[in-house]
Amino acid sequence: MHLQLEYCLLLAAALFGIGIYGLVTSRNAVRVLMSIELLFNAVNINLMGFSNFLDPAGIKGQVFTVFVITVAAAEAAVGLAIILAIYRNRETIDMEQFNLLKW
Repeated sequence: MHLQLEYCLLLAAALFGIGIYGLVTSRNAVRVLMSIELLFNAVNINLMGFSNFLDPAGIKGQVFTVFVITVAAAEAAVGLAIILAIYRNRETIDMEQFNLLKW
């Protein structure tokens, strides 16, 4: 039984919307990173859905999804390291308190 493309697109759109909402409204740096992960997961669902819809025998969508997961893991590791370094110096993870790059 094949999953219809519309269901994949609806789920991905819902995840993407939640991720954008969390990215725009959150002041917590960890929540921002989690919102970015939701955006990546929405992209992965789109890749898998279109891959299954256009070429069910091929694995092109799965390969791209593995690359996106790899990039997301690297982004999460680097992002958490940066947040921990800022937390040690400023003792806050509030995004409005990150003024290290301002002149």
